[in-house]
Amino acid sequence: MKRLIPVTLFAALVSGCATSPTGRSQLMIVSPDSAIVESQKAYVSTVTELDSGKQLITDPAWVNRIATITGRLVTEAVSQYPQTADWKWSVAIINDADTLNAWCMAGGRMAIYSGIVTQLDLNDDEIAQIMGHEISHAIANHTAERMSRAVLMNAGLTATAVATDNNELALGGTALAAKLALELPNSRTAESEADRIGIELATRAGYRPQAAVSLWEKMEKAAGGSTPEFLSTHPSPKNRAATLKKLGEQMLALNPQLKKAAVHPVDIVTSASEVK
Repeated sequence: MKRLIPVTLFAALVSGCATSPTGRSQLMIVSPDSAIVESQKAYVSTVTELDSGKQLITDPAWVNRIATITGRLVTEAVSQYPQTADWKWSVAIINDADTLNAWCMAGGRMAIYSGIVTQLDLNDDEIAQIMGHEISHAIANHTAERMSRAVLMNAGLTATAVATDNNELALGGTALAAKLALELPNSRTAESEADRIGIELATRAGYRPQAAVSLWEKMEKAAGGSTPEFLSTHPSPKNRAATLKKLGEQMLALNPQLKKAAVHPVDIVTSASEVK
Protein backbone atom coordinates (compact mmCIF):
# COMPACT_ATOMS: atom_id res chain seq x y z
CA MET A 1 0.00 0.00 0.00
CA LYS A 2 2.82 2.43 0.90
CA ARG A 3 4.51 1.88 -2.47
CA LEU A 4 1.29 2.56 -4.38
CA ILE A 5 0.99 6.18 -3.23
CA PRO A 6 3.86 7.64 -5.30
CA VAL A 7 2.63 5.73 -8.36
CA THR A 8 -0.91 7.05 -7.89
CA LEU A 9 0.35 10.59 -7.42
CA PHE A 10 2.51 10.34 -10.55
CA ALA A 11 -0.49 9.12 -12.54
CA ALA A 12 -2.50 12.10 -11.32
CA LEU A 13 0.26 14.46 -12.39
CA VAL A 14 0.50 12.96 -15.85
CA SER A 15 -3.26 13.05 -16.42
CA GLY A 16 -3.67 16.50 -14.90
CA CYS A 17 -1.90 18.68 -17.48
CA ALA A 18 -3.69 21.63 -19.09
CA THR A 19 -2.82 24.84 -20.93
CA SER A 20 -3.92 28.31 -19.91
CA PRO A 21 -5.21 30.96 -22.38
CA THR A 22 -1.71 32.46 -22.48
CA GLY A 23 -0.12 29.12 -23.37
CA ARG A 24 1.19 28.37 -19.89
CA SER A 25 1.29 24.73 -18.79
CA GLN A 26 -0.98 24.11 -15.80
CA LEU A 27 -1.25 21.31 -13.29
CA MET A 28 -4.96 20.45 -13.28
CA ILE A 29 -5.80 17.49 -11.08
CA VAL A 30 -9.15 19.09 -10.20
CA SER A 31 -11.19 19.67 -13.36
CA PRO A 32 -12.58 23.12 -14.20
CA ASP A 33 -16.11 21.67 -14.04
CA SER A 34 -15.49 20.36 -10.52
CA ALA A 35 -14.12 23.76 -9.50
CA ILE A 36 -17.32 25.41 -10.76
CA VAL A 37 -19.48 23.02 -8.74
CA GLU A 38 -17.50 23.62 -5.56
CA SER A 39 -17.42 27.38 -6.17
CA GLN A 40 -21.18 27.48 -6.47
CA LYS A 41 -21.50 25.85 -3.05
CA ALA A 42 -19.01 28.30 -1.54
CA TYR A 43 -20.76 31.26 -3.16
CA VAL A 44 -24.15 30.28 -1.75
CA SER A 45 -22.62 29.97 1.71
CA THR A 46 -20.81 33.31 1.43
CA VAL A 47 -23.81 35.23 0.09
CA THR A 48 -26.12 33.72 2.71
CA GLU A 49 -23.79 34.96 5.44
CA LEU A 50 -23.56 38.40 3.85
CA ASP A 51 -27.32 38.62 3.48
CA SER A 52 -27.93 37.69 7.11
CA GLY A 53 -25.49 40.42 8.12
CA LYS A 54 -27.25 42.93 5.83
CA GLN A 55 -24.03 43.52 3.89
CA LEU A 56 -25.41 43.21 0.35
CA ILE A 57 -25.75 46.60 -1.32
CA THR A 58 -29.07 47.14 -3.11
CA ASP A 59 -28.77 50.85 -3.92
CA PRO A 60 -29.78 51.33 -7.60
CA ALA A 61 -26.83 53.62 -8.34
CA TRP A 62 -24.37 50.97 -7.20
CA VAL A 63 -26.29 48.16 -8.89
CA ASN A 64 -26.53 49.91 -12.25
CA ARG A 65 -22.91 51.00 -12.25
CA ILE A 66 -21.44 47.60 -11.42
CA ALA A 67 -23.90 45.75 -13.68
CA THR A 68 -23.03 47.95 -16.66
CA ILE A 69 -19.26 47.78 -16.26
CA THR A 70 -19.22 44.06 -15.52
CA GLY A 71 -21.74 43.33 -18.26
CA ARG A 72 -19.49 44.90 -20.90
CA LEU A 73 -16.55 42.86 -19.67
CA VAL A 74 -18.61 39.67 -19.75
CA THR A 75 -19.66 40.40 -23.34
CA GLU A 76 -16.00 40.33 -24.34
CA ALA A 77 -15.25 37.35 -22.12
CA VAL A 78 -17.97 35.32 -23.82
CA SER A 79 -16.83 36.51 -27.25
CA GLN A 80 -13.19 35.57 -26.66
CA TYR A 81 -13.84 32.48 -24.52
CA PRO A 82 -17.13 30.87 -25.69
CA GLN A 83 -16.97 28.21 -22.97
CA THR A 84 -18.01 30.92 -20.50
CA ALA A 85 -21.35 31.61 -22.24
CA ASP A 86 -23.26 29.31 -19.88
CA TRP A 87 -21.65 30.56 -16.69
CA LYS A 88 -23.85 32.02 -13.96
CA TRP A 89 -22.42 35.52 -14.17
CA SER A 90 -23.26 37.39 -10.97
CA VAL A 91 -21.85 40.01 -8.61
CA ALA A 92 -22.40 40.58 -4.91
CA ILE A 93 -21.65 44.20 -3.96
CA ILE A 94 -20.48 44.00 -0.37
CA ASN A 95 -21.01 46.91 2.00
CA ASP A 96 -17.62 46.97 3.69
CA ALA A 97 -15.91 50.36 3.68
CA ASP A 98 -12.68 49.02 5.17
CA THR A 99 -11.93 46.26 2.67
CA LEU A 100 -10.05 46.88 -0.59
CA ASN A 101 -10.81 43.71 -2.47
CA ALA A 102 -12.76 41.93 -5.21
CA TRP A 103 -12.85 38.33 -6.42
CA CYS A 104 -14.32 35.95 -8.98
CA MET A 105 -14.91 32.27 -8.40
CA ALA A 106 -14.91 29.57 -11.05
CA GLY A 107 -18.08 29.86 -13.13
CA GLY A 108 -18.31 33.67 -13.03
CA ARG A 109 -19.58 34.25 -9.49
CA MET A 110 -18.08 37.53 -8.28
CA ALA A 111 -17.96 40.07 -5.49
CA ILE A 112 -16.62 43.59 -5.06
CA TYR A 113 -16.30 45.43 -1.76
CA SER A 114 -17.54 49.01 -1.45
CA GLY A 115 -14.28 50.01 0.23
CA ILE A 116 -12.17 49.55 -2.87
CA VAL A 117 -14.43 51.91 -4.81
CA THR A 118 -14.99 54.59 -2.17
CA GLN A 119 -11.56 54.69 -0.51
CA LEU A 120 -9.74 54.87 -3.84
CA ASP A 121 -12.35 57.06 -5.53
CA LEU A 122 -12.33 54.76 -8.55
CA ASN A 123 -13.65 55.81 -11.93
CA ASP A 124 -15.41 53.36 -14.25
CA ASP A 125 -12.20 52.55 -16.16
CA GLU A 126 -10.44 51.55 -12.93
CA ILE A 127 -13.38 49.44 -11.76
CA ALA A 128 -13.28 47.72 -15.15
CA GLN A 129 -9.63 46.86 -14.61
CA ILE A 130 -10.42 45.30 -11.23
CA MET A 131 -13.34 43.25 -12.50
CA GLY A 132 -11.51 42.31 -15.69
CA HIS A 133 -8.60 41.02 -13.65
CA GLU A 134 -10.86 38.95 -11.40
CA ILE A 135 -12.88 37.56 -14.32
CA SER A 136 -9.58 36.51 -15.88
CA HIS A 137 -8.77 34.31 -12.90
CA ALA A 138 -11.93 32.34 -13.66
CA ILE A 139 -11.30 32.26 -17.42
CA ALA A 140 -7.79 30.89 -16.87
CA ASN A 141 -9.11 28.19 -14.49
CA HIS A 142 -7.03 29.48 -11.61
CA THR A 143 -9.57 28.19 -9.07
CA ALA A 144 -9.13 24.63 -10.38
CA GLU A 145 -5.37 25.16 -10.39
CA ARG A 146 -5.43 26.36 -6.78
CA MET A 147 -7.60 23.42 -5.75
CA SER A 148 -5.16 21.09 -7.50
CA ARG A 149 -2.34 22.51 -5.41
CA ALA A 150 -4.41 21.77 -2.31
CA VAL A 151 -4.94 18.18 -3.48
CA LEU A 152 -1.18 17.74 -3.87
CA MET A 153 -0.56 19.13 -0.41
CA ASN A 154 -3.14 16.73 0.94
CA ALA A 155 -1.52 13.85 -0.96
CA GLY A 156 1.76 14.64 0.73
CA LEU A 157 0.11 14.51 4.14
CA THR A 158 -1.61 11.24 3.28
CA ALA A 159 1.65 9.70 2.10
CA THR A 160 3.33 10.71 5.35
CA ALA A 161 0.42 9.34 7.37
CA VAL A 162 0.53 5.96 5.62
CA ALA A 163 4.30 5.73 5.84
CA THR A 164 4.16 6.39 9.57
CA ASP A 165 0.90 4.53 10.21
CA ASN A 166 -0.59 7.79 11.51
CA ASN A 167 -4.33 7.29 10.91
CA GLU A 168 -5.23 10.57 12.60
CA LEU A 169 -3.09 12.53 10.15
CA ALA A 170 -4.49 10.58 7.21
CA LEU A 171 -8.07 11.41 8.21
CA GLY A 172 -7.26 15.07 8.78
CA GLY A 173 -5.66 15.48 5.36
CA THR A 174 -8.93 15.59 3.44
CA ALA A 175 -10.33 18.38 5.56
CA LEU A 176 -7.10 20.32 5.17
CA ALA A 177 -7.22 20.02 1.38
CA ALA A 178 -10.74 21.45 1.27
CA LYS A 179 -9.69 24.33 3.52
CA LEU A 180 -6.58 25.07 1.48
CA ALA A 181 -8.57 25.08 -1.75
CA LEU A 182 -10.49 28.12 -0.49
CA GLU A 183 -7.64 29.92 1.27
CA LEU A 184 -4.58 29.43 -0.96
CA PRO A 185 -3.68 32.60 -2.85
CA ASN A 186 -3.10 32.54 -6.57
CA SER A 187 0.55 32.29 -7.56
CA ARG A 188 2.37 35.34 -8.87
CA THR A 189 2.42 33.67 -12.26
CA ALA A 190 -1.36 33.40 -12.17
CA GLU A 191 -1.67 37.02 -11.06
CA SER A 192 0.49 38.19 -13.97
CA GLU A 193 -1.64 36.08 -16.28
CA ALA A 194 -4.83 37.67 -14.95
CA ASP A 195 -3.29 41.12 -15.46
CA ARG A 196 -2.59 40.26 -19.10
CA ILE A 197 -6.03 38.80 -19.87
CA GLY A 198 -7.88 41.39 -17.76
CA ILE A 199 -6.40 44.47 -19.38
CA GLU A 200 -7.30 43.03 -22.79
CA LEU A 201 -10.89 42.35 -21.74
CA ALA A 202 -11.26 45.86 -20.34
CA THR A 203 -9.84 47.46 -23.49
CA ARG A 204 -12.06 45.40 -25.78
CA ALA A 205 -15.01 46.40 -23.58
CA GLY A 206 -14.20 50.09 -24.16
CA TYR A 207 -12.31 51.04 -20.99
CA ARG A 208 -8.96 52.83 -20.93
CA PRO A 209 -6.07 50.40 -20.47
CA GLN A 210 -4.05 53.18 -18.79
CA ALA A 211 -6.44 52.85 -15.86
CA ALA A 212 -4.65 49.66 -14.86
CA VAL A 213 -1.62 51.77 -13.96
CA SER A 214 -3.58 54.47 -12.10
CA LEU A 215 -5.47 51.76 -10.20
CA TRP A 216 -2.20 50.17 -9.10
CA GLU A 217 -0.83 53.55 -8.04
CA LYS A 218 -3.95 54.27 -5.96
CA MET A 219 -3.70 50.85 -4.29
CA GLU A 220 -0.05 51.40 -3.40
CA LYS A 221 -0.76 54.87 -2.03
CA ALA A 222 -3.65 53.59 0.07
CA ALA A 223 -1.38 50.93 1.54
CA GLY A 224 1.08 53.58 2.73
CA GLY A 225 4.09 51.77 1.32
CA SER A 226 3.03 48.27 2.35
CA THR A 227 1.37 45.76 0.05
CA PRO A 228 -2.46 45.80 0.27
CA GLU A 229 -4.43 42.55 0.42
CA PHE A 230 -5.59 42.92 -3.16
CA LEU A 231 -1.97 43.00 -4.41
CA SER A 232 -0.36 40.69 -1.84
CA THR A 233 0.56 37.99 -4.33
CA HIS A 234 0.92 40.16 -7.42
CA PRO A 235 4.23 40.81 -9.22
CA SER A 236 6.66 43.12 -7.45
CA PRO A 237 5.73 46.83 -7.40
CA LYS A 238 9.08 47.67 -8.98
CA ASN A 239 8.16 46.05 -12.29
CA ARG A 240 4.37 46.06 -12.35
CA ALA A 241 3.72 49.66 -13.39
CA ALA A 242 6.08 49.39 -16.35
CA THR A 243 4.59 46.07 -17.40
CA LEU A 244 1.03 47.37 -17.21
CA LYS A 245 1.93 50.51 -19.14
CA LYS A 246 3.53 48.49 -21.91
CA LEU A 247 0.58 46.09 -22.00
CA GLY A 248 -1.82 49.03 -22.18
CA GLU A 249 -0.08 50.45 -25.21
CA GLN A 250 -0.35 47.08 -26.95
CA MET A 251 -3.99 46.54 -25.99
CA LEU A 252 -5.13 49.95 -27.23
CA ALA A 253 -4.58 48.75 -30.81
CA LEU A 254 -7.44 46.28 -30.28
CA ASN A 255 -9.97 49.07 -29.72
CA PRO A 256 -8.38 52.46 -30.58
CA GLN A 257 -11.64 54.38 -30.25
CA LEU A 258 -12.53 52.58 -27.02
CA LYS A 259 -15.97 51.77 -28.36
CA LYS A 260 -18.14 50.47 -25.54
CA ALA A 261 -19.24 46.85 -25.75
CA ALA A 262 -22.84 45.74 -25.37
CA VAL A 263 -23.94 44.96 -21.82
CA HIS A 264 -24.30 41.24 -21.16
CA PRO A 265 -26.87 40.34 -18.48
CA VAL A 266 -25.19 40.01 -15.10
CA ASP A 267 -27.13 39.26 -11.92
CA ILE A 268 -26.43 41.68 -9.09
CA VAL A 269 -27.06 39.66 -5.97
CA THR A 270 -29.18 41.62 -3.51
CA SER A 271 -30.37 38.66 -1.42
CA ALA A 272 -29.33 35.06 -0.81
CA SER A 273 -32.55 33.81 -2.43
CA GLU A 274 -31.38 35.14 -5.79
CA VAL A 275 -28.23 33.03 -5.99
CA LYS A 276 -28.36 30.41 -8.75
